[in-house]
Amino acid sequence: MTTTSTPLAYLVSRYPAVSHTFILREIAHLRGLGHVIHTASINPPDRALERMDAIERSEAQATYFVKADGPVGAAAALAYWGAKAPAQLLKMFRLGRQLARGAIGLAYALEAAMVAKWMADKQLAHLHVHFGNAGATVGVLVKALTQCHLSYTIHGPDEFDDVPGQQLAHKMAAADAVVCISQFARSQLMRISAPADWRKFQVCRLGVDPSQFMRSTGSDACAPVNLLCVGRLTPAKCQVLLVHACARLRDAGVTFTLTLVGDGPDRSRVEAAVAEHGLDNQIQLTGALTQEGVRQAFARADIFVLPSLAEGIPVVLMEAMCSFVPCVSTPVNGIPELIEDDRTGLLATPGDLDSLVAQLQRLCNSPEDRARLAQAATVKVRQRFDLACNVRQLSQIFCSFPATDLT
Repeated sequence: MTTTSTPLAYLVSRYPAVSHTFILREIAHLRGLGHVIHTASINPPDRALERMDAIERSEAQATYFVKADGPVGAAAALAYWGAKAPAQLLKMFRLGRQLARGAIGLAYALEAAMVAKWMADKQLAHLHVHFGNAGATVGVLVKALTQCHLSYTIHGPDEFDDVPGQQLAHKMAAADAVVCISQFARSQLMRISAPADWRKFQVCRLGVDPSQFMRSTGSDACAPVNLLCVGRLTPAKCQVLLVHACARLRDAGVTFTLTLVGDGPDRSRVEAAVAEHGLDNQIQLTGALTQEGVRQAFARADIFVLPSLAEGIPVVLMEAMCSFVPCVSTPVNGIPELIEDDRTGLLATPGDLDSLVAQLQRLCNSPEDRARLAQAATVKVRQRFDLACNVRQLSQIFCSFPATDLT
């Protein structure tokens, strides 16, 4: 399949990022379909080049980093737009002050001028922004300055935590198209938007490449059950509750190990909970791993657990399911669109320790349930969350964009 779409600018607040490898994979598949995509990131990558794999390094080296362009880049952008479109530049700065108060609004406007100049230099008339956060604010301002075509991918739930502060309704009104990774995300945008904008909201799910994941071998029947959790260590992922659940499993006589992959602001709390319960021999914190390291962790796992309090549809659940690892999660936000309780996984009541322990204990004690759920989960992912299939749908959305001339 080849495309006839014009080149695209992809803007993310931070790219590449270890917790957002799905964006990198999406871009790679779109390029494979013939799309020309240039990437920009407001912030620098979240780790040094030597800690990235080869694909991530290549992306980082080809990405325009706005803040790294510094005062020289800002001055060049202001001079360019001051000469080319002074009235639009002033109007855009005023809009920046409306979208965010004080110096922050001015900073967004300055970043927008820099992104807009980068797009003009590369003759890019279409801007796509992942997430409805600060990057989307910059996107609104770029459109105000250049009249480019503007689209977003909205994930949730972070965008929905502060709808007024994020100016989400304004962003939806300014967009030409909005890609929602779940029907839940679409419903939340409908809730805060005018009915006239609903036609813009199209569900296009994220996905995984099944060929990239090997089937889990798990542990021997008499060995401890290997539990795995992959994700940023944050209150929303609720890994602290998982540590408490592990203490209950141990006290109930269940033999297990838990590998926690990821890093983040909750690490000290997780470590304190591990020490409090004396679980140092059962729980290992690995920190963030490369994509290959995560795949290897899946290959050793018996059960994947993600006790989240808020989510979009986590790609890591799809990866676990594709690796034939049964999952325990929670029915929050978009997760029930992926995991059907007792059919393609088990769902515990969010924040309920008793429920989480019961679901984990059930799977730890039942290899038959683990095999049944894993089999159904793998089928579900291949049918509805295949990356190549879903990126083809995204490609069709991009190909429907009207021609836009920035000259």
